[in-house]
Amino acid sequence: MLPVQVWLENHGFLPEIKTLDQSTGTSQEAAKVLGVPLGQIAKSLIFYTVAAGEPILILVSGSNRVDKAKVGAYLGQKIKTAGPEFVLAKTGFPVGGVPPVGHKTPLKTLIDKDLMQYDVIYSAAGTSHTLFPISPQKLLQLSLGEVIIVK
Repeated sequence: MLPVQVWLENHGFLPEIKTLDQSTGTSQEAAKVLGVPLGQIAKSLIFYTVAAGEPILILVSGSNRVDKAKVGAYLGQKIKTAGPEFVLAKTGFPVGGVPPVGHKTPLKTLIDKDLMQYDVIYSAAGTSHTLFPISPQKLLQLSLGEVIIVK
């Protein structure tokens, strides 16, 4: 059983983990494999605050890019994109497979407002070949995230 599946089940959510033969490490790959709109894929992107080096998880609609200046203004501090080593160290998961919950280190989580328009979104389940469907409202509840405009 995948660590994120255990975490989700321990928090009362029984996910339907999809293990795929093809990579879903990018939102484009995931949307193509699942046959869903790109916007329905929730990218788990890790950033860090420049001043303190604190990790920030931003769950972004697959069709959007993060405006770091806008998000930094929301947070009141400048942010930068984290590299693969930082991501693995803080989350316990490799880039391309970072789930929205169940990380090694508790992460401040921001959720792209555009994800909230869907009944179901798809998130990574810890590897570049695993995904699970979840409602945006359930994801908001489990991640303790804040919904913001990220683009």
